Amino acid sequence: MRSELRLPRPRICVLLVLAFLGFGVLLGHVAGSPVRDTLDASARPQLKVVMPAAATSTSPSSSTAPRTATTTEPPEVESTPTPTSTTPTTTTPAKKKTAAKPAAGESESGGGEGKTGSAGNTKGSSGSSGAPATKLPAIKHVFVIMLSDEPYAAVFGPESKLGYVTHTLEPRGELLVRYDAVAHEDLANEVALVSGQGPTEETAVNCPTYTDIAPATVAADEQVLGNGCIYPHATQTLAGELTAKHLTWRAYVQGTGEGGASPAPCTHPAVGAADPTSTLGGGAFATYLDPFLYFQSTLGSPTCAAEDAGLARLKSDLASPATTPNFSYIAPDRCRDANPAPCAAGEAAGVESAALFLQDTVSEITASKAYKQSGLIVITSDEAPSSGEFGDSSSCCGQPRFPNLAAASKSPTPRGGGAVGALLLSPFVKGATTSQEQFNHFSLLRTIEDFFGVKHLGYADLPSVKSFEAGMFLASAKG
Repeated sequence: MRSELRLPRPRICVLLVLAFLGFGVLLGHVAGSPVRDTLDASARPQLKVVMPAAATSTSPSSSTAPRTATTTEPPEVESTPTPTSTTPTTTTPAKKKTAAKPAAGESESGGGEGKTGSAGNTKGSSGSSGAPATKLPAIKHVFVIMLSDEPYAAVFGPESKLGYVTHTLEPRGELLVRYDAVAHEDLANEVALVSGQGPTEETAVNCPTYTDIAPATVAADEQVLGNGCIYPHATQTLAGELTAKHLTWRAYVQGTGEGGASPAPCTHPAVGAADPTSTLGGGAFATYLDPFLYFQSTLGSPTCAAEDAGLARLKSDLASPATTPNFSYIAPDRCRDANPAPCAAGEAAGVESAALFLQDTVSEITASKAYKQSGLIVITSDEAPSSGEFGDSSSCCGQPRFPNLAAASKSPTPRGGGAVGALLLSPFVKGATTSQEQFNHFSLLRTIEDFFGVKHLGYADLPSVKSFEAGMFLASAKG
């Protein structure tokens, strides 16, 4: 018998269809919508703004320059020679000076509180050097030219009559407007610069009687105690440090080794005798212009006459880097050292004569290969006047109380040698720059010792005495 397929009744079919439709709507609402929303969100494009790393700028105004949408290449970093020593400072060069040297009464003493540390060093005018330099350049030849008894304003200030310095040399170098002498008179500062020793009562008056220091005991900071002018053989000097390291030095003192009536190199009075050149009017040459003649380590050296040479020797020594000393101390005679006091009968003195000396000497040095490759010239004065209209005994950099000077213990603040300024010329120095940092003759000694990798002598090793900052040497020698 054939069976037949029958559909449910119409009412039941309607109910079944409605049930299936309701179940589908419910299932879609519960599961479908959140998944779709999540997928939609994950597929939605994301907008990211990526800022390029800030490039180091060499322009003072780059920090305020408008940014563009294009990517710029980072500036090329200028290579420098292999450094010889380090210093933790970040001072940068600046444009031509805009600030004057502070008055004598404004100069700080007792520790150089004017410094702001490696992150806050200031300059006379703003500038940017990129990443801070932390190492001194490979300077191999240092030339110190020592003028005499002139304040900062007379040599470097806007009223200076040394036009060759202010108009020709300053645009080529860096001016240290807060550089101080450490004592009075000439010899005391010169000795300090080459040994780190403070003055004795006799060196503070340019040693009128040429005597050994006695009892010559050694106290704190390697200071030799006693009365007299000539330091014992054991007293260390920059010259001795360089010799021990097989480096070279020479003192070029005008008025010696020039033939005729001029004294031979390494000439000095007999020990215990009066020095006729220590007084004004005794001629252009003076023994006290040569600080190395006040150390037995120089006087007893068989090479004293060769190393303590006259100025005429400088030109031939500059013929090649091999014959150019690592350290050269250059002293004009009393008619050409800028000192306004009369030097000799019929001879002019003061800054006008000094200008001619500087023009000849600096031109010879800067034309040499030794200077062009790795040289540094420092022009400064041994002291500011101790009295008179421009008298200045200000100090900086933790000026010590010199134990050999009785008057030092009575002064309410340590007295220095006044503001003298210094000008740095070097292939490593950017021109027309200034530094407002505080330095003195002990700082210069310390810096030279850093260049040549030798220890800091005497007061150059005081914690308050700082070397010149690496940021002051940002150019590259072209050789």
